[in-house]
Order: sequence, then C-alpha cells, then structure tokens
Amino acid sequence: MRLMKGKLRYSREDLRSDVFGGITAGVVGLPLALAFGEGSGLGAVAGLYAAVSMGLFAALFGGTQTLVSGPTAPMTVAVSVIVATQVESITEVFAIAIMAGLLQILLGALRIGRFIAYTPYSVISGFMSGVGVIIILSQTLPFGGQAVVEGGPLGAIRAWPDLLGNLHHHSVVIGAVTLGLAIFWPKRLRRFLPATLAALIAGTLLSVAWSSNTPTIGDVPQGFPAIALPPFSVDLLGRAVQPAITLALLGSINTLLTSLMADSMTRTQHDSDRELIGQGIGNLATGFFAGMPSAGITVLTGANIRAGARTRVSGVLCAAILLAILLGLGRFLEVIPHAALAAILMKISWDIIDWRFLTRLKLIQREHLAVMVVTLALTVFVDLLTAVAVGLVVAGMVGARRFELFQMDRVVSVPMLDQTFLYADVDIGDLDDDVDMFAARTGIVGLKGNFTVASSRRLIKALSQDIGEHEVVILDFTETLYMDDSAALVVEQMIDVARAEDTECVVMGLVGLPATTLNSLNVLRHIPEDHIVEDLDGAREVAKRLLDA
Repeated sequence: MRLMKGKLRYSREDLRSDVFGGITAGVVGLPLALAFGEGSGLGAVAGLYAAVSMGLFAALFGGTQTLVSGPTAPMTVAVSVIVATQVESITEVFAIAIMAGLLQILLGALRIGRFIAYTPYSVISGFMSGVGVIIILSQTLPFGGQAVVEGGPLGAIRAWPDLLGNLHHHSVVIGAVTLGLAIFWPKRLRRFLPATLAALIAGTLLSVAWSSNTPTIGDVPQGFPAIALPPFSVDLLGRAVQPAITLALLGSINTLLTSLMADSMTRTQHDSDRELIGQGIGNLATGFFAGMPSAGITVLTGANIRAGARTRVSGVLCAAILLAILLGLGRFLEVIPHAALAAILMKISWDIIDWRFLTRLKLIQREHLAVMVVTLALTVFVDLLTAVAVGLVVAGMVGARRFELFQMDRVVSVPMLDQTFLYADVDIGDLDDDVDMFAARTGIVGLKGNFTVASSRRLIKALSQDIGEHEVVILDFTETLYMDDSAALVVEQMIDVARAEDTECVVMGLVGLPATTLNSLNVLRHIPEDHIVEDLDGAREVAKRLLDA
C-alpha cells in the first residue's frame, strides 16, 4: 500500500505479498493456537477462536500494518493462573477478557502506548526467558500423559514423582516423536510445510494409527460460536479487576514489543496508541466469542513479514484461513493428542528463552545481569506482572545510578586565585601590602548539561564543603541545559549552605529552562537582584564589590 498524490493505492503486488504472508501465518498459526489454547486451561478450541476473532479485529483496527495477533506464550501463562486460582467457572474468563479489552482501549485513548518503547532489554529478556521456563515445566505433565496441575511451575515439579510412577508410555512416545520432528524437520522442507505443523500432523497420525488411549482434545464444537455476553455479577466484577488489569498490561507490553520488532523488520513506524485500541477491540470480540485473551504474536508476525506481507490485509487473511480450517476441519481436530500439543509448546517455549543473552552472561555488565535475573526469577516463582514491574524499578535504579555518575562528571567546582581573577588587570604595586595574592576567596561552581533527581543527592554532598571554603561563590549556569525540580531544590540547598557559612552567592548565566524551573520554585528568593549577572565579567565586578565591602 503506497501513498501516491495524497491517496492510498493498493497494488496487485501488495495483494500478492499479503496473500503469501497471510497463508504462511495461518498455516504456522494453527498448531500454535491449538497448543496455547490447551496450555491456558480453556481448551484448544478457545485458542483457535481467539486466533480468528482477535486476529481479525486487531488487524482491522490496530496500528501496526503487519502485526498478527492471537494466543501468545505470556498470555497463556497468565490465563492458566487465572483459570486455576481466580475464577469459579470458565465463562468468567471471557468476562475478564472483555474487561481487559476495555482497559486496553482506555490505555490507547490516554496515549500511554509510546512508553512501552522505554522497557530495557534486560527486563524483556528475563521476562521472555521466564515465560519459556514456565511453559516447559508445566507441559512436562501432559507430555507424560497427565493433566496439568495447579501451582504453576512449582506445582508441576511437585507432581513429577507421581508422573514418573504413572507414566503414560504412549503419550511419551507421541510427544517425543512430535518434539523430534519440530526440532529436526529439514530446512529445505520448511518452505512447503512449517516444522510445527508437520510435527502436529505426525503426532496425530501416530496416535490414530496406534489406537492408543492417549488423552486427546476431545469434542470440538462445529462451526464458529455465536456472539454471547458472558455472565457478569457484582461479585465477579470485584474479583475480576486484578486479573483484568494483569491481562491488559501484559497483553499491551507483549503486543507493543512485537510491534517494535515489526518496525525493525519493515523499516516502518507503528502507532502505539492505535495498536492498543485495536488490541482492546480484539479482546472484546474474543470475550464475546469464547476465545482466550490474546495479544500480538511475535513468531507469526515475523513469519508474516518474512513471507512478504506489507499491510493489514495479511492479518485479516490469516484469520480468515484459520476460520476456514475451523469450519471445514473442526471434527478432525478432536483426535489431536495432548502430548503432541505439549511437545509443540515445549519447542516454542525453548525458542522463546533468550539464549543469545544467556550465552553471554560473562560479558554482560553486572547491573544488567542482576535486572535480568530478578525479572526471570519473579516471572517463574511469583507472577508476570510483578516481574515486569519490579524489573522496571530495578532497571530504573540501575539507570539512575549511571546517570548520576555521568551528571556528576559535568559538575565543576574551581577555586579562583585573587591574583588571576580579581586583580588580573591591576598592577601589583598598586595593591595594599596586606593583600594576599595567593588567596582564593572566590569559587565557581559550574553545572554543565542536564541535572535531575539522579544526581541531586550527591550534588549537595560534593559541593557543600567547597562552598563553605570561600567568601564568595559564583553559581555558573551558563552551560546548564536542563534542570528538574529535584535538582532545583538542591540549588536552594546550596544557597542555604552558603548563607549558613556567611558566603555570598552570585548567580551567572541563568537563562532558558533552568531559569524557568528555579524561578517557578522561588529558589532565588534570597539572592539580591544585583547578584544575578549575565557573564563572568559581571560576576567579577560583584565579587570585587562584596569582598571590598
């Protein structure tokens, strides 16, 4: 789709590229939707419903041209926790999805989406690696023929002794074959049949041919579900607030990080706020159509772009293909074994783990490594939203510390010898005998660059002693570009220190944003107007007058 003479023109080449992208994303997305739906605890068909409804509405109303939306690994983990611990029936999850969609629309309307771009990579890495670990651990149970238990990854680990004592050998074989094909499917064949789809077909055929009693998906409703409003109640609304906020924030972060990836691959720029609104509309539709809450899918978006997709038509076509499969082949999905889906989830989750980051642990700065480890541990052992929130806080603290050091390097505190500063243009013979030419009664404190809360604490600590050593101190703002409220209040503290030490203050070169900040907080109320000068010559004249007096 190109902009020509003020009009959008959709060419035949655009259509061809979008068709290839949509078909590729649809074929790759089928096993993912089924696997994530099963992993969420809502059932495989809920994943397929979500891939269709979310994929369609997010593509139509979203702000990223090539984004493909549907069930994702982070949302799968979050939904599985909600299903296990926070709802009394499955239908309540769909009501929560609607609330999460409304919250996402609100986030987009408030224009909050742009701030996701500031998420540090160490937080993203720890979060995604933690999600991968959670899914792998939880899927060991269906891989061995047992049902997923409550308690997340720790619950799965506690269930391992019972799993080993009651291992379903047919499930293990089917899972192993599926996992092996997903990993070792030849690259030359992936152009014609994606590895995960080939593995799913092989695992299903093996289960059918073996006539085993391996647990399978079971009954799949024929056709697409009718629009239905999930039951709401006062009690549910109270209980749904926290999980709805979790899904809304998690889905937004998941989606906008995927949008950033799409931007880098297509050299375009997405609209974050419109994307959040589109995701919210998609989750609203998903709740009405009994699908699992969803977000932008990194794997499918990448496949879509690599296949040539250029516009949102590819996402619409992907949803249409999955709908056609659901309507035409729904009855054939019933025989898909849980072990095969578990194997596919394990492969996908293994790829989600950020091995590129983990294999470089020895080269990573300790502060960034600490952020990643904290985020990963909280993701696995606490919950996803807490992990991201704490990770952002720790990353912010690390960044503030480095910013503090950088800002302090831009502070200059220099004693000025009377001989060179006050009497440079005076003949030594004309001075009184009691004048000490090597005294430094005046000092200059120069604040260069930007000063924020990051450096405010160390700023006053470092400069207080210097200020007290002089009779006059010149506060030089000539090269100060920006100053926040915290740094402005530190300037006030410096003036208070000077007053306590009977040191006179001269303010030099104060203009622009620093002047606005200091004046708005009335920081200079104790500085006489004639002590505020434009340049060093003016500061020298004031200093001479004060010292002579």
